[in-house]
Order: sequence, then C-alpha cells, then structure tokens
Amino acid sequence: MTNTPEQNLKKHSITLNEVSQPIASYVNCVRTGNLLFLSGKGPIKEDKTYVTGKVGKDLTIEQGNEAARLVAIDHIAVLKDELGDLSKVKRIVKVFGMVNCTSDFIDQAKVINGYSDLMFSVFGEKGRHARSAVSMHALPLNFADEVEVIVEIED
Repeated sequence: MTNTPEQNLKKHSITLNEVSQPIASYVNCVRTGNLLFLSGKGPIKEDKTYVTGKVGKDLTIEQGNEAARLVAIDHIAVLKDELGDLSKVKRIVKVFGMVNCTSDFIDQAKVINGYSDLMFSVFGEKGRHARSAVSMHALPLNFADEVEVIVEIED
C-alpha cells in the first residue's frame, strides 16, 4: 500500500508553511485544463527569510541543494492550497531550476537535486519529472536558486 503525499510529508517531518505571496506582479499558480503552472519561487525559510547568495562563492553545493529543497516545500504548499488534497497530483511534469552561481560553477544539477529528490520522496513515481538545471548570473532578491514547475492534476 502506497502512502499519500500528506503521509509522506509527515514521514519526513515536513510541515508546510503558509503559502508565500508573490514578490512582484504575478500569481503563484495558473490552471489551464488539467495542468498547473507554478511560478518561480525562491528558497524561503520558516522564519520568512530567504536563502541568498551565489553557490560556489557564498554557499556550498549542499547549502544550495537544501535551498532547492525549501523551494520544493513552498511549491507543495502552493499545490495544497490550490488543490486541497495533494493526492490530486497526477504527475510532476517539468521542473526548471535556476541556480544563482559563479561563472565557473558546473554542478547546477546537484543543487536542483534537492528539489527533485523531495518531489520523489513526497509523490513517489508521480514525482519523477523532466528537468532543466541552469546557471544564472543573478536572481531576484539574490535568491540562491529559483524553481518553476508544471504539474498535471486529476480531472
């Protein structure tokens, strides 16, 4: 018997924060048909501050990875707010991960694994997704990373 996403959150001792509000002129989520497009989010901590800095200079790969994990938690909170029940997620389809890093940094994939690994831990096979992990010269508010995601939901 497979655990529900909510049971998996509990199993991993993850508590969802209140959904963070957009920092500019956009919305957290747009639904079209059975797809949800979640806006890019930065890594927000429980105390409502962000993980900031460049990976490869200010942050280690591990710290960047943990920051990406925080973005996943925030996105799951958006999904919970939008759907009410995380079991309505049919598939995490596409993840686009952006890493604020130095020009010589080459381990973007290891950083964004923090996001991907958590999605798999919470949603199981439904959490496996197509993905891009790219470097950015800068991100809003000096975020360590930012991720946007496309999610398929049950009809």
